[in-house]
Amino acid sequence: MLTLRFRAEGYEGFGLLDGDTVHETPSFSSTAKGRGHARSAVRLLAPVTPSKIVCVGRNYADHAKELGNPVPAEPLIFLKPPSAIIASGENIVYPPISNTVSYEGELGVVIGRRARHVKAEDAHEYIFGYTCVNDVTARDLQKKDGQWTRGKGFDTFCPVGPAIVPRGSVEFSSLRIRTILNGEVKQDGSVLDMIFPVNAIIAFVTEFMTLEAGDLIATGTPPGVGPMEPGSTVRVEIDGIGVLENRVVRG
Repeated sequence: MLTLRFRAEGYEGFGLLDGDTVHETPSFSSTAKGRGHARSAVRLLAPVTPSKIVCVGRNYADHAKELGNPVPAEPLIFLKPPSAIIASGENIVYPPISNTVSYEGELGVVIGRRARHVKAEDAHEYIFGYTCVNDVTARDLQKKDGQWTRGKGFDTFCPVGPAIVPRGSVEFSSLRIRTILNGEVKQDGSVLDMIFPVNAIIAFVTEFMTLEAGDLIATGTPPGVGPMEPGSTVRVEIDGIGVLENRVVRG
């Protein structure tokens, strides 16, 4: 079953998708089924409400090269604010102070329980599941500032969804990230091409930061990033995980 967040009939919270029915459930990691709603009658929300969004930069060698950057010797970590999150189907707002807003399709990892000083060989035990992420970036502001907070942190700059797929339901090695802009495939990369795999990322991050249940890790983007314009539609597809689709509108 997939884990969702949704709104329907006065309810707003987590749910479990079972066939064509979405059941209310008390938390993202619960398997308890409450009141059911027809899938067609619910509005999907972003499936995560993290305390923080931990992102990994330049985690695919060819992506680092395409931007003229060196391949990092250890994971390059930055944060996005939770206020950047939007759901599939919501609009990415192109800020008026930027002239270059880019898509970056990524695999998202949802943490299942509190994690601190985790060993790489144990990291899988802390993963609840996976989702799709678009690490939207104001590239011109990122370069201008010399650090990434403003360029990565605008409201609507972290589309996530549409659901969380439990770790045990996924054949990880088969996952490919595709980003499609206005019907044209722009990115198509295997998660096996990550420089730092997910277990290494979790071990590295938890050396200095506690990850809480529900926190989101965006694991980096494969090559092929590029600009979007107002009016564009961008899709991030990961087979077995889902399709995240958003339209870009002028702010």
